[in-house]
Amino acid sequence: MLRALASTTTSVLGKRLFELRQAKGLSLRALANAAGVSATLLSQIEREVTQPSLATLRALSSVFNEPMDALFQDPAVPTIRVSRPGERTLLVRPKDTISYERLTCGDGPMEVLRTVLNPGQFSLSTKATHETVECIYVVRGVLTVELAGITHEVRAGEAFNFDAIHSHRYGNNGNEDAEVVISITPPIP
Repeated sequence: MLRALASTTTSVLGKRLFELRQAKGLSLRALANAAGVSATLLSQIEREVTQPSLATLRALSSVFNEPMDALFQDPAVPTIRVSRPGERTLLVRPKDTISYERLTCGDGPMEVLRTVLNPGQFSLSTKATHETVECIYVVRGVLTVELAGITHEVRAGEAFNFDAIHSHRYGNNGNEDAEVVISITPPIP
């Protein structure tokens, strides 16, 4: 019975490790270097020949920026992560004048952020560009979006999406706070 459970766990782990490695575009050697283990060991884990130590599992979960239990989740079963108030990461990027509450969990292809801009507050002092697509939903207030030299006003209940390779910034020119939810894909590093 215990041997069957270990075999099932190793099988799920091998498949999941392969899936995560492929999703990150890593070779066995690159993942091995990042985790501080041998490529041979990783190959054996993926092929279900051996079981990793706890230290190896910790190193792999760190490289993938995933909780250790995520390594044992069957890739065929969708992963659901719940983001709870009080447990979310607060992001302050170097050039930003505001902080963002990260609503998404893990390291996925999309990042969802929430922020509140006070009257007169802007995301950046100057316009920025990056290779992402952004969608901004205004929960309350009015958001002023400056995109490629054109100013747009987006009101509560409205959404605005754009290719962020164009110079842009957004802010609050109103008299009340503006709360927004921002989806960015791929996430800004």
